[in-house]
Amino acid sequence: MNLDPIKQALLDSYQQHGGINHLDGVNLPAQDSVQRLASDYMHLMFPGFFEATALTKKDVPAHVDALLSGLQERLKTEVEKSLRFSRDPHPADRARALTAEALGQLPALRQVIQTDVTAAYRGDPAARSVEEIILAYPCVLSISVQRFAQVLYRLGIPLLPRMLTEYGHERTGTDIHPGATIGTHFFIDHGTGVVIGETARIGNHVKLYQGVTLGAKSFETDPTGDPVKGTKRHPDIGDHVTIYAHATILGGDTHVGANSVIGSNVWIMKSVPPDSVAYFKGDQLVVRPRRDKGGSPVLGDEYANWDI
Repeated sequence: MNLDPIKQALLDSYQQHGGINHLDGVNLPAQDSVQRLASDYMHLMFPGFFEATALTKKDVPAHVDALLSGLQERLKTEVEKSLRFSRDPHPADRARALTAEALGQLPALRQVIQTDVTAAYRGDPAARSVEEIILAYPCVLSISVQRFAQVLYRLGIPLLPRMLTEYGHERTGTDIHPGATIGTHFFIDHGTGVVIGETARIGNHVKLYQGVTLGAKSFETDPTGDPVKGTKRHPDIGDHVTIYAHATILGGDTHVGANSVIGSNVWIMKSVPPDSVAYFKGDQLVVRPRRDKGGSPVLGDEYANWDI
């Protein structure tokens, strides 16, 4: 087959159709390097879990030193590329400083990630061990990588945080934006199809099931029709909330109060009071107080049915 006509047509396309070419520009972060970065990070967070051979306590210092050195160099390189893309005037110096600041947060990240593993073990009766959670539960990868990406996002690094969370998305089917703020003891059961938007805020001890969306109800546009960036578009979820499969909660002014339960397939665009249960009864959304074991409401008065 003669490929010359196809080659020429592609070359012509590069000239005629801009917007998806990145030619003669700065070197962008490399996907392969970002994936290796994510892998090395997971090895640092969970030593002895992902190695091909057993890791002894005696081996740990050298193992951590090698991983940390490689992670530092790779992270600095990709951060510098990201800063050059954003036309930072001092990309090399800033990359060194930002890399040091990000790596300095790894010990604290491990403490928070430990609470996520605990939440998964306590939240799933099918889990037989912590080892099973770490090795086989997709939430460990997606949440752990998002927590590191969020550190980079808060430091103002472009491109790289989203590339990291997309690595977790690709591997697990769970799409968590690096801008989302997530408390301790976070558990996503099954994981597939979960979407958490950039400006979502999630409290402590929150449990989501597969297919949950914490999304935007709508967004403002500028005079040219492009979305206005940086506005609060996604909901807030209080402490000790459980959201069952395929529930959709939308809007930056939507708040799910603490200790509430959101039923499966519920569609919510209004705030839910604390200590509530939201579910569909027929085609109507019902929000009522949670009841104690004796059947009494947790709060003193009933909430009216909602009409959305």
